[in-house]
Amino acid sequence: MKKRLVLFIPLVLFLVMGVFLYKGLFLNPQQLDSALEGKPIPAFQLERLEDSNEIITNESLKGQVSLLNVWATWCPSCKYEHPYLMRLARQNILPIYGINYRDERALAVRELTREGDPYTKNIFDHDGRLGLDLGVYGAPESYLVDHNGIIRFRYAGPIDMRVWKETLYPMIQELQAEAKAVGAS
Repeated sequence: MKKRLVLFIPLVLFLVMGVFLYKGLFLNPQQLDSALEGKPIPAFQLERLEDSNEIITNESLKGQVSLLNVWATWCPSCKYEHPYLMRLARQNILPIYGINYRDERALAVRELTREGDPYTKNIFDHDGRLGLDLGVYGAPESYLVDHNGIIRFRYAGPIDMRVWKETLYPMIQELQAEAKAVGAS
């Protein structure tokens, strides 16, 4: 009798694991929490993509509300997102800083030359250290940063018109109003 019960243990374990995996199918990766929301951008000193002699630091991103966008030439979703970022850059609503993530400098520069460069500045994160410190799951990912250099929101996935209008732009307007109120007082 006990031997027969032991035979059912693998089946029970399989069913329990199946329930957890099935539940995971319905999680939205764009809604994964970021441990850095509400915290400063991690300290970094990295080269500018287009000019290895120029160093960009986390302090360079303070002073105004900005969008950090993690991208790479090897990322198909980044290519999908790129035309929309170009459109946002033309509207000049806020500075967009690129983080070229685990990429080859020459390929990235060539792609921006060919497709257009929506970024105010582009940080070259060749070995992915900054991405790791930010908790990047993959490209593209974007971070809304307030005027004090605090990460206020993380979005995983490509930005498009729906994401912009429904999520990012309302938050940007609120953050810019906060920055303006602090500057006015």
